[in-house]
Amino acid sequence: MENNYQEYVTFEITTKDGTKVEMAVVDEFDFEKEHYVVGAIIEGDTINDDGRYIYRSVMNGEDFTVEKIKREFDYRRIAEAYMSMEEDCEEDEE
Repeated sequence: MENNYQEYVTFEITTKDGTKVEMAVVDEFDFEKEHYVVGAIIEGDTINDDGRYIYRSVMNGEDFTVEKIKREFDYRRIAEAYMSMEEDCEEDEE
């Protein structure tokens, strides 16, 4: 059995209750002149596949920080654009 090890860029967020959560960047994309990252929660040595979260990404030289998308309307619109991009990529692969 072959083990594929994949290394991810990570970032940390703080939840509403103050808990720090480490996330892996599993994808990134541009939409309306802004850059976004898609994160997944890291649990131990694995990535939790139960959910993906989108954050606005702000570059600081070689580093980046993430910002929560605060307005529900904006988040939904950005998520829909991302899902549409993903569907287009899947169709191109076929």
